[in-house]
Amino acid sequence: MRAAAGYRRPAAGVNPPNAYPSYESTRKRAPAREPIRIAHTLSEITGPHPGRELVGPHDADLTHVDGGEAIGERIIVAGRVVDEDDRPQPEMLIEIWQANAAGRYAHDADQHGAPLDPHFSGVGRVVTDAQGAYRFVTIKPGAYPWRNHYNGWRPPHIHYSLFGPGLATRIVTQMYFPGDPLLAIDPIFNSVPDPEARQRLVSAFDIDLTMPEYALGYRFDFVIRGREATPMEG
Repeated sequence: MRAAAGYRRPAAGVNPPNAYPSYESTRKRAPAREPIRIAHTLSEITGPHPGRELVGPHDADLTHVDGGEAIGERIIVAGRVVDEDDRPQPEMLIEIWQANAAGRYAHDADQHGAPLDPHFSGVGRVVTDAQGAYRFVTIKPGAYPWRNHYNGWRPPHIHYSLFGPGLATRIVTQMYFPGDPLLAIDPIFNSVPDPEARQRLVSAFDIDLTMPEYALGYRFDFVIRGREATPMEG
């Protein structure tokens, strides 16, 4: 396929390396050789582009499932998706998944002893509007232990998956919460080399998003590719 005008590459230090020794599983899954740099083609800058046909009427509200209300602290997470020139990115499919308030995922592979919540599935999806904006209502996830290192605990976080205009704008990442003491010792968070880029994974408390007597609001924006790009998972 012929070469095409591609997206600007993220700056050095924005994305984590494939192998990060403190993150144990990367030792087994990281490639032994450096990736081959290739030019973007039409395949990378156009499609596939899943959209509104995949989103149900209640997919943006994770707090009510199977006729009941989820347990935990309600939060609103919202923001915008823009490109490197601050242009809004409409019609982008955003999916999230997360642990419940006790720090457990509604998944068979999670055998952590924390309780499950029958009214919280931990998954949601939306499509950005004409201004690139999105919004979820969910429960603040809890921290949970993991066996990466002695007494290791993952800080509360929400996983994000964004489907942009093409494969080159695909983002899979994690959102963290401000002021969390676990961030300083979390290998996944600290695998992002650039400290400024690392902080782009931390949401910001937003009183304007906060609903009185209902839910605190957190803003988490995305930049796809180029300058100020949102770090991606390796």
